[in-house]
Amino acid sequence: MVLAYVVTVDVSASLVTLATAWRTPAEAFVSPLFLLLAAGAVLHLEAAQGIERIREISREGSPHAHMQSVWLFAGVLVLPMPLLVALITISYLHAWLRVYKRRAVLFRKVFSAATVVLACAAAQLVLGFFSDQPLDVDGPLGLLALASAGLAYWLVNYALVVGAIVMTNRDQPARAALGNASDQLIILASIGLGSVLAIMMSNRPWLTPMLLLTVLALHMGLLLPQFRVAARTDSKTGLVDATFWHDVAGREIERARRLLSTVGVLILDLDHFKQINDTYGHLAGDRVLRAVADALKHSVRSYDLVGRFGGEEFAVLLPGVSTDEVRATAERIRFEIASLHIVVDDRLGHDQVVSGLTASVGAAMFPDTATELSPLLLAADEALYQAKNNGRDRVATARVH
Repeated sequence: MVLAYVVTVDVSASLVTLATAWRTPAEAFVSPLFLLLAAGAVLHLEAAQGIERIREISREGSPHAHMQSVWLFAGVLVLPMPLLVALITISYLHAWLRVYKRRAVLFRKVFSAATVVLACAAAQLVLGFFSDQPLDVDGPLGLLALASAGLAYWLVNYALVVGAIVMTNRDQPARAALGNASDQLIILASIGLGSVLAIMMSNRPWLTPMLLLTVLALHMGLLLPQFRVAARTDSKTGLVDATFWHDVAGREIERARRLLSTVGVLILDLDHFKQINDTYGHLAGDRVLRAVADALKHSVRSYDLVGRFGGEEFAVLLPGVSTDEVRATAERIRFEIASLHIVVDDRLGHDQVVSGLTASVGAAMFPDTATELSPLLLAADEALYQAKNNGRDRVATARVH
């Protein structure tokens, strides 16, 4: 049933594309507005790829609202449907390659793109009731046209996605598939910004870069704090805390189970960290923790998840990696920590340099080491203690079960 639903949506989107391409004049396929919108969509997602990857994982099993609709809805207003389909294809292909790193199931992304194609077609159909040139409709009627088209765009996309989620997650309540109402405000805000973008591009295209900066500022300025609150960020390091890390790790393991993929887990502990607190004070210790956290984030990929488990212990989630890659990442982290030179204030307020830090790391792999999160973490923790017992400042890998 799910397969039939997905195929029906995909085929419908293909038929809409072919039918509109047949009716579109050849000269309409050459559009500088298309190039501007495609460039804006790519630059926007490139700048926000890290947070979008984490948001996409945390929204597993519910609709994932993103601000690419700014560019897509602007395309609804200024592009013929075939070029709009090309814009959607570029946006989703770029997301699959750069945000999801080809790890997401391709047919799911194709289905998502197909729902957007149908949503855009519905929006253009609604606009056609008002005028062949929707941006020429002014006053209250123009507002009604844009609002109606935005509603059609949102409703078709949302309904199709929710329908697929309900059918593929029959064990969870249907209301869980609806997602958070606040997330839908992201789409509505994107539709509004897309309308402004279309009007600006039609009259003042040279102002488009300024609106791109506005979109990025809203994305990073509004979504990132929202994400941080939801993620329960550790205040000392800026990393996610143990609770959120566990939530995302559980989702990632379930995803890997479905995709027959892998997940690596590292648990890291700074060696002799108590000596830093005893020598320089706890404020200096906090400064060292922040520097180590920054080194961890810079040593892994943008979509890997680094969390603080408490004290001087950290955890790293590495989706879609091999055993050799997990080990190489752990060694890279250990080297980066050993290379740190951190300026701190001692108890008397004098500058001191903390260097020569070392770390012990335990590594474990799903599904080779364990097939559930708790045993996987226990195995990584046991490997960590093995590294400490063998002399510290080293990496130990959990045994394959």
